[in-house]
Amino acid sequence: MAVAVPGAATPKKQKGRPGSGIPARLSIRILVWVRRVSQAGFLGLFLYFLFQTGFRGSFASAETAVRLPLPVEGFLLADPFVAAMTLLSTHTIYRGLVWSIGLLALTLVVGRVFCGWICPFGTLHHFFGWIFPSRYLRGNKRVESNKTAPGRQRVKYYLLYAFLAASLMGSVIGGLFDPICVAVRAIGLAVIPAVQYVTGVASTLSGATGMRPVQGAADSAQDFLAQTVWQSKQFYFHHTWFIGILFVAILFMNRIIPRFWCRVLCPLGAFLGVFARFALFGMEKDHAKCTDCNLCLVNCQGADSPQGGVKWRQDECHMCMNCENACPEDVIKFKFLPNRKSALTVPDTGRRTAIATAAAGAVMIPAARIADVIDANYDHKVIRPPGSVEEREFLERCIRCAECMKVCPNNALHPAFFEAGIEGIWTPILIPRIGYCEHSCVLCGQVCPTGAIQKITEEQKMGIGQKPVSIGTAFYDQGRCLPWGMATPCIVCEEFCPTSPKAIWVEEVDIPKRLPIAGDNGKEPEMTTVHVQRPHVDPSLCIGCGACEKVCPVQDKPAVYVTNVGESRSKTNVILLEDTNYNRPG
Repeated sequence: MAVAVPGAATPKKQKGRPGSGIPARLSIRILVWVRRVSQAGFLGLFLYFLFQTGFRGSFASAETAVRLPLPVEGFLLADPFVAAMTLLSTHTIYRGLVWSIGLLALTLVVGRVFCGWICPFGTLHHFFGWIFPSRYLRGNKRVESNKTAPGRQRVKYYLLYAFLAASLMGSVIGGLFDPICVAVRAIGLAVIPAVQYVTGVASTLSGATGMRPVQGAADSAQDFLAQTVWQSKQFYFHHTWFIGILFVAILFMNRIIPRFWCRVLCPLGAFLGVFARFALFGMEKDHAKCTDCNLCLVNCQGADSPQGGVKWRQDECHMCMNCENACPEDVIKFKFLPNRKSALTVPDTGRRTAIATAAAGAVMIPAARIADVIDANYDHKVIRPPGSVEEREFLERCIRCAECMKVCPNNALHPAFFEAGIEGIWTPILIPRIGYCEHSCVLCGQVCPTGAIQKITEEQKMGIGQKPVSIGTAFYDQGRCLPWGMATPCIVCEEFCPTSPKAIWVEEVDIPKRLPIAGDNGKEPEMTTVHVQRPHVDPSLCIGCGACEKVCPVQDKPAVYVTNVGESRSKTNVILLEDTNYNRPG
């Protein structure tokens, strides 16, 4: 019930506003529009960076080192949750991640402004809820859904505690839930390839129409998109369907709970919520003026209890300003150094549950590592990108952001499913049959925000004046190899081997071969002699790039394949004894 204050000037009622019709302050109305522009701008910037995470030129013609002109990993470098995880796991902070300190400083001043103004994943949910409104969330259901729900909103804090504890035990598996990582992974590996596939089909269908204007328009659109959004060829990613389904499911949940991800699951939001308790900027409420019109709740993004009669949840507020903009009774005021009497600043989590979830996160890592995938039965298919650090350190640093997979020009890097165990899910592995590692390319290390893949130079990778970086070794299945098993000339693998001197060399031999036609009167086919070049691998020169496996003409299972043995980053995963420590002098 609104109470008039004796002597106070009565604000003029604004036409069209309910209740007392008191207009929001001009500064708040401007800020709401600035926030909308900010959301659109940062989402556009994020997508632009994602589209530019790729190289569309030719390495053969490049005279200078190939580098991306833009800091496409910028959003990840400013992510304080990523910085905190890597700090706990490695006890160091990667120099690029110092940008996240700026975001923490911003949170200490104005609260979770990142969630409401900057986060592209949050904006995506906001936009999805606006463009696809749910009939379920109308009237009182909308109001109820926007009230603080302590039970489900605590979940993100428990996830935060579990992931930080896991980091302390040596794994940044929390990257699976980081919103920027989720956005890069889902849009880069699932949405963009899916849209590319659909437009490719549409282009093919337009070509079948026989109508020249339609064909011309389709070709022009394809050319434009290939130069700005994706590469000229269709990219495929390992088990990306799972990533895509999860992404759609998360978006769909906005039809039941607005900003579902931000309110329930986001560990970055929880991390910022912990620091938001110290924010200098916040809300003051005059509870006596509230008429329970619930307009603030209808427009609330964070479910932070902006209505009168209850305390405001500072740790949950996205600073969208919608509540003050909507309030017709002048109940809400955002200001610096507000009165804290009507605010709850500390996250509402049960101490015992918080301790239990943190313990669960800490226990998960040794539980995952007593499985055989790291120490006892390391999967030969786990071929890490060139420049990757040793496997345990790799798991301490890799946040599963998929930047390396997105930037790979040959579609060689893919998200692991369970090849590297449950701890290694969605970490990058090279699948040579889909794409090989370009000999002079070091882009994956350039975009890695945490140093899991080191920023090596072309000279280091190719071994100019030093030993080259190896990610594995090629082997032959002689029963499937055309010259070896079928007396058929073929040197494709040798021709594509990029090292100098070539790691694949051929042995010139004349061998007997039975003619493919029956002899006279049904006799056995006659024999002839053919000259073939049988390929061999020199393991001391092979770098495991996978070019030979990619181009092998034997379909389904290739005759030459690459495993991770001999990778430079490991001192034990070796094939040549002279590379082991105990054979080195001194």
